[in-house]
Amino acid sequence: MEITIIDHPLAQARLTRLRDERTNNSGFRAALSDLGAMLVYEASRDLEVETYECTTPVGTAEGSRLKNPPIIVPVIRAGLGLVDPALSMIPDAQVGFIGLARDEETHEPVPYLEALPDDLSGQPVYLVDPMLATGGSLVHAIELLTARGADDITVICVVSAQPGVDRLAEMGVPLRLITAAVDPALNEDAYIVPGLGDAGDRLYGPRNIHL
Repeated sequence: MEITIIDHPLAQARLTRLRDERTNNSGFRAALSDLGAMLVYEASRDLEVETYECTTPVGTAEGSRLKNPPIIVPVIRAGLGLVDPALSMIPDAQVGFIGLARDEETHEPVPYLEALPDDLSGQPVYLVDPMLATGGSLVHAIELLTARGADDITVICVVSAQPGVDRLAEMGVPLRLITAAVDPALNEDAYIVPGLGDAGDRLYGPRNIHL
């Protein structure tokens, strides 16, 4: 698995705002939007382009556009916070959805939604989720994608935990991971340490439904 850690000063400044417990919901959303756009920008560096003639106000120039824009697939609910920044960078991207809740006792994912094209072969897929903790949710999501033929998957996470990174690597599936940090550990509740807390709660407020 190819891993890219985005350590640009502006990215790390946004990450610090996300980590800070004093950052409120609106500040968290703003920082996540900025950092998400930076991560998607870096993930898109090697996307294939095609050229065409572009008419400017004073002449012509060779223009370029994405030949095969990716499909953005958030893992709901926290992954929704990365959809708008992804689309701000790639406005012609499609969007699919995978809904996974976390069982607070087993820490394993509980699926409840899958809205994806039937055939993803040859289609770049950006799987987005702010947190890669145990890796359980993303492993399940990757299995759903590969079952539909996905062979070009980029996982985009703001913060990743080493145990989750290891679990993705052990899948043996060709993957790229784009992240702003790899933190060393998980606590007994399977939260990333030092991490940034529960990304969904900090984006949208505490959940009212527990599985």
